[in-house]
Amino acid sequence: MRRIWKSLTLLNAFLKDYQDKAPKVTELVEDAFDDVTAVLPLPEPYRRRLRTTNGMERLNEEFRRRERVIRIFPNRQSVIRLMGSVLMEKDEKKWIEGRHYLKMEDYFEWRAKQPKSPDRSSNVTTLYPG
Repeated sequence: MRRIWKSLTLLNAFLKDYQDKAPKVTELVEDAFDDVTAVLPLPEPYRRRLRTTNGMERLNEEFRRRERVIRIFPNRQSVIRLMGSVLMEKDEKKWIEGRHYLKMEDYFEWRAKQPKSPDRSSNVTTLYPG
């Protein structure tokens, strides 16, 4: 929780210092603040993994590497097959090696220890009531 308050303090200081000099930048920073700080309440191993896009970039690079070999795809289905095969290969490798990007058991234990927050309906339940 301290990280969030520190982030809010830094945000307010930034907005105060740069509001007049760069209003478009401060508006962008203020709008993106919730997205950027969404991982702060999580434990360190999860923050480290979720705050970057390294995994997605690695996967995109693998798609590009395979695409360069084929060069021209005859139709959309062939692209989907290639992407599916790359994803299946990554999944098989993960299961064989037994490596996990995130250990969900640790997360669920951490989550159970957190104080219960008041019920708030998510956007999904608001849009699609059960």
